[in-house]
Amino acid sequence: MKTLSSFEHTIVLIPAKNEVNTVGKVISELKTRFAATVVVIDDASTDETVTVARTAGAIVLPLPFSLGAWGAIQTGLRYALKHGFQIAITMDADGQHEADSIQALSAPILNGKCDVVIGAYPQRGSILRRIAWSIFRKLSGLTLEDLTSGLRAYNRTAITLLASKDATLLDYQDMGVLILLHKAGLRVVETPILMYPRTDGHSRIFNTWWAVTRYMLHTAILCLARFNHKEKLQGLR
Repeated sequence: MKTLSSFEHTIVLIPAKNEVNTVGKVISELKTRFAATVVVIDDASTDETVTVARTAGAIVLPLPFSLGAWGAIQTGLRYALKHGFQIAITMDADGQHEADSIQALSAPILNGKCDVVIGAYPQRGSILRRIAWSIFRKLSGLTLEDLTSGLRAYNRTAITLLASKDATLLDYQDMGVLILLHKAGLRVVETPILMYPRTDGHSRIFNTWWAVTRYMLHTAILCLARFNHKEKLQGLR
């Protein structure tokens, strides 16, 4: 295993909303394995998530009102950019992601092979989720297997892009972010990792039919906008 010092320029960003039952364990496992800075972006929780996260040793950025998962992540990315971190890793607060996955995510970036690494575990997808993935692959032209994984690693170039105003308009961290990275010409790869079932809570997207419908419509529009953008570029040539 790599030494703790090898992660001193890495920051781990954990968006959290009412994750009091799991966030402490997630932080503790990270802190015992790596020297990476751990930052929890609290998305206006109504429980004791902030207190538990601070007690476990994380820096906490409390949002005054809920921005959603992507708004919380972008807040963390702007913090990483401001404080000079070279690699930012995003992971969930619900215990689905293994702390040891950080090594697998960081290695390709440290070796200069890519700009972004996605921890992929497509086997976890429900039928509904897999149908959505299939549709979005066809619409977007992306070939990635796991489109909604929250376990990702970004290098400094990707951090700068995703901390920009252009990325602020996005509502979700998956397709919109991936399309933005693709348009910018950044190299995105996947690495297989293991994910565990949620021990508490539920998905913010795939928990109700209304949430799923809104997500599908929003993401489909983003994918279609990609084609419109491509046609405009061809017309200018």
